[in-house]
Amino acid sequence: MTTERRAVLADAAIQVLAEEGMRGLTHRAVDRAADLPPGTTSAYFRTRQALLTALVRRLVAHDQAELQEAGERAPVPRDAGELTDGLAGFVERRLTGEGRQRSLARYACAVESVRHLELREILLPRENAARDAVRAFLRAQGVADAEGRTLTLLACVDGLVFDRLVGGGGVPREEISGLVAAALRGSGPGEGPDSGSGGGCDSGSGGA
Repeated sequence: MTTERRAVLADAAIQVLAEEGMRGLTHRAVDRAADLPPGTTSAYFRTRQALLTALVRRLVAHDQAELQEAGERAPVPRDAGELTDGLAGFVERRLTGEGRQRSLARYACAVESVRHLELREILLPRENAARDAVRAFLRAQGVADAEGRTLTLLACVDGLVFDRLVGGGGVPREEISGLVAAALRGSGPGEGPDSGSGGGCDSGSGGA
């Protein structure tokens, strides 16, 4: 019961952070969001830092579960179009509904982690089936530095999500396709991994 209650409170804290920002994240606000009696949150998380740490751990757990399931459900992309479609779906989930709420909370925590090393360590990128699928695809396409290109590609996609959260609007498929093409650049015979600008975030259509 204690573990379940902590999870409920952490989920409520994610909601509060997404809707009210870091200053609005208080024990009382979480009590209200969870529809629990005043003092409940402070009974489980004595300090604001303890609450924030629990929030970040819960956020990462949600993200990892989502990415693991997505990677296990779909096979390794067969071509650039399939990878683009997969990334477009990912971006859509991060910009709408519960995914948007988690994205807003995630970026707020990322900024906060600059001052709190323990949060930064929790937020470090982790292995999951979705990342494995991207890396396997790039490797199969002959990309020499598949690991590095995977990290850059996903960072650029993450940048698009942030840009649209702040500025509004969606992400056209062509913009994601440009990032995939950049990741693949230099994978052909006789071309090195540094050929062109494959390691960057230039999608050729604005982008992140």
